[in-house]
Amino acid sequence: MKHLLKVIVLIGSLFALTFLLLKTTGVLSVEQIKMWLLQAKELSPIYVGVIVMLLLFSDLFLAIPTMTVITLSGYFLGFQYGAIASITGLFLAGISGYWLSHLLGERVLEFILRKEKAKQEAKETFRMHGVAMILLSRAIPILPEVTACLAGMTQMKFLKFLLVWSLSTIPYVLILTYAGSVSSIENPKPAIYTAIVISATLWTGWFLFNKKRKKNNLTR
Repeated sequence: MKHLLKVIVLIGSLFALTFLLLKTTGVLSVEQIKMWLLQAKELSPIYVGVIVMLLLFSDLFLAIPTMTVITLSGYFLGFQYGAIASITGLFLAGISGYWLSHLLGERVLEFILRKEKAKQEAKETFRMHGVAMILLSRAIPILPEVTACLAGMTQMKFLKFLLVWSLSTIPYVLILTYAGSVSSIENPKPAIYTAIVISATLWTGWFLFNKKRKKNNLTR
């Protein structure tokens, strides 16, 4: 597992660096995103949908507050259209990350893990645990994009990746956009409570996953 963790940490650090840059420069703050969506809504809901899709797609390259953007899409566009825009954006990010890594990932792995044995161990570890990691990845910012890239690097079958990404993404988006659609400035509680419950559920999943993985390692 240590070799896979090394790859995750290094790739995740690149995403985290963009988050720090955006945070220190004040670009793409939550308030700024809200302002863009408000201005776009005055022109047309279509522009709101396009901005949501672009923001979530750009999460592949920049650390975007995806939970906030998805919730706001439900608030500004309503449940149905907010969900469509958010799912489209996240699928564009995931599929792009998969195929870019599928094509270029071998070079990245060779750069991070110089020894062939370490590289093969990292691949095998992700093949064993990749499905669970993708399913639970939305518990941690940056991790969804990292797991999409790892799926491409380790040559996970695309249809398998697409199925697991769907199971990870679609319910997550539907719950958040619905919470956003029934929230308001006067009553933001549905969105707040939903975010807490989703985060707690996913973190519990990670706890159980790690517990099971460690138990399996001890019994080998």
